[in-house]
Amino acid sequence: QVQLVESGGGLVQTGDSLRLSCAASGRTFSNYAMGWFRQAPGKEREFVAAITRSGGSTLYADSVKGRFTISRDNAKNTVSLQMNKLRPEDTAVYYCAGGRKLYASGSLYEYDYWGQGTQVTVSS
Repeated sequence: QVQLVESGGGLVQTGDSLRLSCAASGRTFSNYAMGWFRQAPGKEREFVAAITRSGGSTLYADSVKGRFTISRDNAKNTVSLQMNKLRPEDTAVYYCAGGRKLYASGSLYEYDYWGQGTQVTVSS
């Protein structure tokens, strides 16, 4: 089992930045590819960003490419999502996820463990 706990959400204005963090405990963190997903009210959960086990490769949704950056620190068992130039459409609950795949996946079905989420609200 891997336990994931997100933090760093909040209420910001358009154009602001926010940094989300996800702390992992349980099994060896470096054995898991990690991802961030989000879910807005009334919408399905969607992919945001993912990173491989070593951190050597990343993947982003087109909607956040160039604005968001995913990173990980295997020594500290954390994965982060730096979000810049936030827009109202980025408003959602953001979830951290871990999966045993060797690659960074954009499919939520390839992740085995999920955090409980952190709310991000961007006001216009």
